[in-house]
Amino acid sequence: MIRTDEQHSCNGTLKCYSDQKQQQSNSLKNGYHRKEKVSQSASPLLSVQKNGKGDGFHQPRVRGEDSFEEAPMYVAVLTYMGYGIVILFGYFRDFLRAVGFEKCHQAQEREEQKDFVPLYQDFENFYKRNLYTRVRDNWNRPICSLPGPVFDIMERVSDDYNWTFRLTGRTIENVINMGSYNYLGFAENNVDFLKTVAEETRQYGVGVCSTRQELGNLSIHEKLERLVAEFLGVESAMAFGMGFATNSMNIPALVGKGCLILSDELNHTSLILGARLSGATIRVFKHNNMQSLEKMLKETICSGQPRTHRAWKKILIMVEGIYSMEGSLVRLPEILVLKKKYKAYLYLDEAHSIGAVGPTGRGVTEHFGVDPNEVDVLMGTFTKSFGAAGGYIAGKKELVDYLRSHSHSAVYATAMSPPVVEQIIRAIKCIMGVDGTTEGWYKKIRQLAENTRYLRSRLKEMGFIIYGNQDSPVVPLLLYLPGKVGAFSRAMLKRKIGVVVVGFPATPITEARARFCVSAAHTREMLDKVLQSLDELGDYIKVKFSRHRSSYRPELYDETDFELDS
Repeated sequence: MIRTDEQHSCNGTLKCYSDQKQQQSNSLKNGYHRKEKVSQSASPLLSVQKNGKGDGFHQPRVRGEDSFEEAPMYVAVLTYMGYGIVILFGYFRDFLRAVGFEKCHQAQEREEQKDFVPLYQDFENFYKRNLYTRVRDNWNRPICSLPGPVFDIMERVSDDYNWTFRLTGRTIENVINMGSYNYLGFAENNVDFLKTVAEETRQYGVGVCSTRQELGNLSIHEKLERLVAEFLGVESAMAFGMGFATNSMNIPALVGKGCLILSDELNHTSLILGARLSGATIRVFKHNNMQSLEKMLKETICSGQPRTHRAWKKILIMVEGIYSMEGSLVRLPEILVLKKKYKAYLYLDEAHSIGAVGPTGRGVTEHFGVDPNEVDVLMGTFTKSFGAAGGYIAGKKELVDYLRSHSHSAVYATAMSPPVVEQIIRAIKCIMGVDGTTEGWYKKIRQLAENTRYLRSRLKEMGFIIYGNQDSPVVPLLLYLPGKVGAFSRAMLKRKIGVVVVGFPATPITEARARFCVSAAHTREMLDKVLQSLDELGDYIKVKFSRHRSSYRPELYDETDFELDS
């Protein structure tokens, strides 16, 4: 059964805009323009006015294909063999524990509770006990300094094969940080930059101790929301104290029983949890696959709700701007075409893309030259590019007003800490250029783009398989074999480079990887040291699996910087 427009209305919270006439004027709110070339006179990167807004809506960038090179067949075979060997030894060690030859340090069911529903699933316990414990030292490393481009790590050792750890009292200093989401380098402790944060702390204190609907709504909160809406170019915005809860607690307020959610298969856990809590029907389409999405739209609209075949109350497409494990960019223009064609709504999570992509850091909407008002729900976090905490929902004023009274995160959560709010305001003003400097809109964004392309191009030349888009600061480097995950992380730490390694179940079982997060705060010397270490280590542990490596020409990288595509 095909839905009617009345059945697709959103009770005042979301509206379909596909039937609205296109605006005759090219000029849009907040200085955005369509189909207008950017003046190159001010700088090689972009032309920016004093208020931090571009002279025009920038020409849409060529998206470029996401790189997902397949490993040779022998790598997949060896990966499965590696897991098989580890599992066999795991069962053997479990046998030794059962007969008392080896002690098990993990929590177990009590003997008198064996007839009850088990608290621990067998395979989860087995995996943690015999696989994860072997490489557990590569996670949860204690940091004892500012997590900027470099940090200090407290040294720890294990005397019982990673069941427990003890600190040695020594510190590993000046470790290059390639794992934090500090995209624009705002995780800093520069006294001059943090003066306004200190002033707001003196005025408001650190905690609010109340929800915003009671006694926790401060003027600085409203100032932040107005600034976020202006920055994004939409009518209204609302801030929340936790990025994860921004998704998980707001999605149930937008959709419910009788609604349909179409979710990308690689969406973040917070989106998945929010979808499950909503009670809506969930269908998963292949990652960034428009044929899969359109086929699912057609089938679900034609068949309607399960059993009753009634029309869906709402259909919500949920995607991310940059996917945090793959480094790929959303196919936003194509998704907007499908959204309008089938009268669906779009929920865009820009946790990793806001501030990190786009000529002025306004995310994937700016990157693709799309009017942000065409996206029904814009979501983002302040925990990454802005060096703070929390998240936001932005869009039409009626949407935001609805969430203020219906969102669990808005009604029950304590208001954001004032110094955290001021840090976000400071960062946004810096990005917009309204703080009187070019530190944000020119230096930081430009430097991040240059560092991203430099690291990605060099890694490809060295023969590594990396995933994602050329403009994504999230750079996954594929390791595949389980034994090489721990070896890679430990060897990099010995070279004073901190990296994040990820394996099953966070990734497919055959696609274990290291994930690098590029920052504008990284210098060329830091990246060169990382690349030199990777080149040496890649040869040593044999993880250069790419069959499409280019010739190495160091003379290409003697320049002080890279010019971006105009």
